[in-house]
Amino acid sequence: MTKVLLVEDDHNLGIILKEYLDAKGYSATLCRDGEAGWDAYQAGSFEFCIFDVMLPKLDGFSLAEKVREANQQIPIIFLTAKSLKEDTIHGLKIGADDYITKPFRMEELLLRMQAILRRTLPTPADTQAGMKVGKYVYWADSQKLVFDEHEQKLTSKEADLLKMLIQYKNQVLDRTIALKQIWGDDSYYNARSMDVYITKLRRHLSQDEKIQIINVHGQGFKLVELN
Repeated sequence: MTKVLLVEDDHNLGIILKEYLDAKGYSATLCRDGEAGWDAYQAGSFEFCIFDVMLPKLDGFSLAEKVREANQQIPIIFLTAKSLKEDTIHGLKIGADDYITKPFRMEELLLRMQAILRRTLPTPADTQAGMKVGKYVYWADSQKLVFDEHEQKLTSKEADLLKMLIQYKNQVLDRTIALKQIWGDDSYYNARSMDVYITKLRRHLSQDEKIQIINVHGQGFKLVELN
């Protein structure tokens, strides 16, 4: 039973979401403001977070930043009434796995949660060996990128995208293929999201100068190992 931290200040929506998640086999803890959410996170052992953006005391973005400092892997979905692209990009830069705009159908939220959880579960093939890329080793089972003795835990979308780039190493990873496999569709919003994660992966791989992620105009991206 996946333990979910739900932070939503709308009284009715919070109750409905909690009851829905509990009915679908999750164990949801509901908090009404960001500070209460942070206290609950520190006291509990959660495997998934759903945060409203506009929260009293501590907003959802600030709450997510605190959670990300403590745990790089836990999936986070933002709920918001805002539709500004700037807010979307800001949430993704913090490390959110998804972003859903109100009003939404409960089934849509559930499907997005299930997709994220499927991506974060290791497969037998993933656990056999690390995937080498230059001086780095990527361990898909733990979503860990290792350089010398330094370990960097990746978010689920960072991990999915890096895995595909490694699989297509020195070849072009088609943007549409990556978007449909990882995000589910190739909408403008998801394309902007992928650009954010490409930038983050470049930063994670920056210690090896022979590793580059190249933009291939009109096609996609290429992970290149220079000689």
